[in-house]
Amino acid sequence: MKSDRYVIISTYDTPCGEIILGSTDDKLCLCDWVKSRHRRTVDNRIQKTLLSRYMEGETPVMEEAKKQLAEYFDGKRRSFDLEVHLTGTDFQRKVWDFISKIPYGTTKSYAQLTCEVASESDIRAVSNAVGSNALSLIIPCHRVIGSRGQLTGYAGGLLAKQYLLDLEKANLAAGNAGGGGAAE
Repeated sequence: MKSDRYVIISTYDTPCGEIILGSTDDKLCLCDWVKSRHRRTVDNRIQKTLLSRYMEGETPVMEEAKKQLAEYFDGKRRSFDLEVHLTGTDFQRKVWDFISKIPYGTTKSYAQLTCEVASESDIRAVSNAVGSNALSLIIPCHRVIGSRGQLTGYAGGLLAKQYLLDLEKANLAAGNAGGGGAAE
């Protein structure tokens, strides 16, 4: 793909794995796990949708994302207040919007999410949309679990998912109020 437009990318180390951040037009369009099994698919979708290529660098929104991520991992932030650019279908965006509303420290099953977003028979489509989320942590898909409370697929791996859920529950138990607005 030949393009003069760029998505600026850089990596960020979290306590549970390395993530890749990307921004375009002063908005965050990528906050995903480097070792995700969907890495290539997500990257291709972003570059194709935005008619852009990746280029390493830093932008103000990425610096702000790193600051807010550090606050989240320190237990001082429960949600993110960042301008984002979603690259996905209308259905995926609808699923991601519902995921964004799952409160900090709580979970929702894929079945519950499906009933809120679509018909019960659409659980596979909902699961695929969850897996296509390019803004992990910002759109907290780690809060979506199996119907019997079991951990199921996560781009960062099940250990990262468990770490994030434990972190949120520990911070709730400690009474850390945290700051920040709602994820967009």
